[in-house]
Amino acid sequence: MSRFIGFVACILALTPCLACSIDPSDERPGLWLSGEAAEQPVLDWSFASDVKEIFIETATPYFIPHSVTIWCATLGNQLYVGAWEADTKHWVANVRRNPNVRLKIGDKIYAQKLEPVSDAATLAKLNHEYARKYEYPEEEGVDQAASTANWRVVERN
Repeated sequence: MSRFIGFVACILALTPCLACSIDPSDERPGLWLSGEAAEQPVLDWSFASDVKEIFIETATPYFIPHSVTIWCATLGNQLYVGAWEADTKHWVANVRRNPNVRLKIGDKIYAQKLEPVSDAATLAKLNHEYARKYEYPEEEGVDQAASTANWRVVERN
């Protein structure tokens, strides 16, 4: 009986935290993203080309969102997100289970879907764009496919 009371006390103590949005910060993950929901579909994501970090909220199997800070890149009017060492990231596992995500760029929240990118030409362009944007040396000829995952941001159905 005392275990049950302890469990109920923990739930009651956590309820206020779970009821509010908790954005991620640097390397600390968060829960629900807060911000103004974007009303119109985004046809041109080029406005995100100068944004260094965005937030992504994914659906977990236990019904509490998981949000983290990630990098993004644009090619033309398309937005892409990626993960280095993808198999070690919880958010990546969540996206593989459910590709519907919420992105926070600035103060706006975008309900989107992620499509995996596997085309070699697109991945090469993305590698170049990430290297340019985040000012790191581009490694040509390196097979990053084993440790990296990339997605194109598209509208939800």
